[in-house]
Amino acid sequence: MAVTAEYEKGLTFEKVWEMFQESGREFDRRLQESERKFQEMIRETDQRMAETDRQISRLGNRLGELIEHLTASNIVEKVNAEGYRFDHISRNHKIKDEKNNVVAEIDILLEDGDYAMVVEVKTNLTKTDVKEHLQRMDTLRHHADAHEDKRKYISGVAGALIEEGVREYALKQGLYVIEHPGQTIEILAPPQKREW
Repeated sequence: MAVTAEYEKGLTFEKVWEMFQESGREFDRRLQESERKFQEMIRETDQRMAETDRQISRLGNRLGELIEHLTASNIVEKVNAEGYRFDHISRNHKIKDEKNNVVAEIDILLEDGDYAMVVEVKTNLTKTDVKEHLQRMDTLRHHADAHEDKRKYISGVAGALIEEGVREYALKQGLYVIEHPGQTIEILAPPQKREW
């Protein structure tokens, strides 16, 4: 009897079907709106993450600059205590070829008439950094020979943090190791220093 009463009020299968379709369209509209809002949230999150990455990168660069500054602040005195006579220091030195292309970048360069010391500075010194620096030294020696630079090159690596085993590896390669144990630097001389 209830079905007959509803039918008499005008509720037909077609009207129920129309109500069902309208309900489906409303559901689709709400689903699309939710999807749009979700995509907007993803874009905003991506933008915030990109900005955070930029800020962390800037902070990392500033930390690297600080480590370079701390290393350079008294390196001449410390290295000269090893028997050298360096009287000139430069930072962020670029070696260029005839076409003005950068061949190598040097964080710290110490010079006198007979020697040049090239120091690579890292916030966190790894074995890969040491290997890359050894390749850089070979490149610098080749460039020096091509330009009749007869000075002997020695080298060192510096790090605020030095991964396990890296100190020993660098020393075995004939590199000086420069550490930051406190307010001043400490230089470890290799058992047999390497010259390029």
